[in-house]
Amino acid sequence: MIHLVRHGRPLIRPDRPAREWELDPAGFDDVWALRESGRLPSGAVWFSSPEPKATATAQLLTEVKVGVIDDLHEHVRDTTDWIEDFPGVVRRAFVDPATPAHPGWEPLADCRIRIARAVAGIRAAHPDDELVLVGHGTAWTLLASEITGRAPDLTRWAQLQLPDLIVLDA
Repeated sequence: MIHLVRHGRPLIRPDRPAREWELDPAGFDDVWALRESGRLPSGAVWFSSPEPKATATAQLLTEVKVGVIDDLHEHVRDTTDWIEDFPGVVRRAFVDPATPAHPGWEPLADCRIRIARAVAGIRAAHPDDELVLVGHGTAWTLLASEITGRAPDLTRWAQLQLPDLIVLDA
């Protein structure tokens, strides 16, 4: 099983790209609630995106060592432009994954390849272990699609909470 944890609520800094945002201390209770929910496996091997909001979420969720894997970072959105219809622009990225949906954005196809390759390496190194990966909503939507062979579930993407959990029987 692979447990994909979406990070907790970030402290939004409009002057900084989202990849630099920290975890909002006001959302710690939500992360602790996930920790106490019994939904995360004991004895799992843990990995995280290198983004601060993801590593901080992992630190609040477990006492075990968490490996940080650079390629688990979110879909690159190197911009501080405030996008009024952010969900619409992300949906456009899913419709045409080979083309950046906004200036400064990585093509979604590149993100999918990067995430899938990183997780394939983790799975190869830990073939018999349950995995917990802490990261991001768009990246996990792409990964779930890659693993299940189904189209990306944009309804689930739109409904993801901060934090949230997707469990894949892989």
